[in-house]
Amino acid sequence: MTGQGLFITLEGGEGVGKSTAAAGLAEALRAEGQQVLLTREPGGTKGAEAIRALLLNQELPLDPLAQTMLHFAARMDHVNRVIRPALARGVIVICDRFHDSTMAYQAYGQGVPQADIRTLIQLTGLKPDLTFLLELSEDEAKSRITARASGTDRYEAMDAAFFARVREGFAAIAQAAPERFAVINASPAPAAVVASMRQALRERAGR
Repeated sequence: MTGQGLFITLEGGEGVGKSTAAAGLAEALRAEGQQVLLTREPGGTKGAEAIRALLLNQELPLDPLAQTMLHFAARMDHVNRVIRPALARGVIVICDRFHDSTMAYQAYGQGVPQADIRTLIQLTGLKPDLTFLLELSEDEAKSRITARASGTDRYEAMDAAFFARVREGFAAIAQAAPERFAVINASPAPAAVVASMRQALRERAGR
């Protein structure tokens, strides 16, 4: 495990329900008396949240490499100011997205060289102990995105071909690291998704 704590990330494409699942898992663990920090990427600190606003603003042109560098700038601030200190205190950190999303979106989806992103991952110096990959059909994901009250952001506005590449990317990333990934069907009701994650956490990490 990472330090004294446990670092859990949730990954997947748009509309799969990561934020809802992350909040549900955090609530379940807290109800059991465990100390949990729920955070997200890009974000988690004042500086990283400011970078998030730039990244999601589809009216601001940013090429894929610029997006990649911004993601990692936000990530370094988040890791150093929030995630590492929490892990050192023995906290379970649950993060909505981490570096696997950058690999799936910017490398597989937008064509940034994977080797460049791997170098940045090494510089970050932190990998999750357990990653939940939430999977959902393309049609169901689109339906959920459409049902949202807010408008679409930079990534939600991408075309179907982009999302197909992202799905393939996540599948390849998970297949290459089966010891870290637990694939979760995101189609059932949120409570059922959280229950699946909770069971996987017991089996994978004994927590």
